[in-house]
Amino acid sequence: MTGPAGSVGPVAATTGTPTGPAARAAGPTATVPEDPDPDPGPSGRAAGTTASGGARPDTAGLAGGDLARRATADPLFRLVAYALEAAHGRPPAAVWSAPYAFRLGSPGLVAAAGWPTAAAAAPRDDGLVRLSSLGHPADGCDLPLTLSGPLPDAPAWAVRPYTVLRALARAGYGRGGTDLHVQGSLTGAAGLATAEPADCAVALAVADVHSAAGERPDRAFLARLLAGAVPEGDDGLRRAVFHARPGRALLLGARPRRRRYVAFDPAASGARLVLMAVRGGAADRPRELARAVSCARRAGALSAWPPGQRPGRSLLMLLPETRLTAVRSAVAEDFRGRGRPVPRFLNIVVAGAARREE
Repeated sequence: MTGPAGSVGPVAATTGTPTGPAARAAGPTATVPEDPDPDPGPSGRAAGTTASGGARPDTAGLAGGDLARRATADPLFRLVAYALEAAHGRPPAAVWSAPYAFRLGSPGLVAAAGWPTAAAAAPRDDGLVRLSSLGHPADGCDLPLTLSGPLPDAPAWAVRPYTVLRALARAGYGRGGTDLHVQGSLTGAAGLATAEPADCAVALAVADVHSAAGERPDRAFLARLLAGAVPEGDDGLRRAVFHARPGRALLLGARPRRRRYVAFDPAASGARLVLMAVRGGAADRPRELARAVSCARRAGALSAWPPGQRPGRSLLMLLPETRLTAVRSAVAEDFRGRGRPVPRFLNIVVAGAARREE
């Protein structure tokens, strides 16, 4: 596991009463106009692809092609670039990172965490999709890209990225095919949703390498495309992945061409945002989470809430900086005393949106 690549600033948290953490953390609501692309990295993409999806198979000279050998690059992105080259025999044309995202306790607020999923892509022109992931090293696959009809036989993990690739191809991105490698820095056991950041990373990388030179992916369009292609996903989390800002929470429900943010940078108030995930069977999780939160509150935790729309294995907590060790120790002592696996703790930085890695 790598560290929180791409995160910005110190770990964020807030103080306040045990309900509505986002409302307590928020400063004045700020309305900002829609940005054409908040990607902080370079805007251009090297030549070699066309807007219609055709591409030269050779990507060695494209941006991202030497990322695997760049000593100053983040280890996760170097690894993803190398893995695509090792699996498919050619370097990527682009590598994109997409942050994991979470909901806040206050309704309608989402933010991004400083832990990324990465997708490396290279365009093809033979109608073939080649998918790989270090999370599934024995389950890489080569599939024909079809625009409709039944999905081809594929490993379970590859069904969702193939569905996204098919939707992109119907929209004109990548009908010639794509080599794609996807890798996250967290697993589902950490307690944050893994599918939505992977969807966004795949969509951005594939749209990038199948667009005209210098053209940035349209994030609003890709959000709509993903909502149609994988409607079971959390659209609010995808919006956070596409549009998050460091130290800010995105307010959902704003007009499509305008976004509203509230301050969510609680480091200024001397606290931490921590994800706590329990282990064990699904049937035991609600009871174990409740017990862990009770211990954490007695030790000084300010509030706790689920990071997604549905209850799961984890909760986000706001902890005073001075009580971080005490809270973790109290929870660990209680679980060890009952012969139960100690919950996992993960520090969360409130980070920015998906971006192209150069």
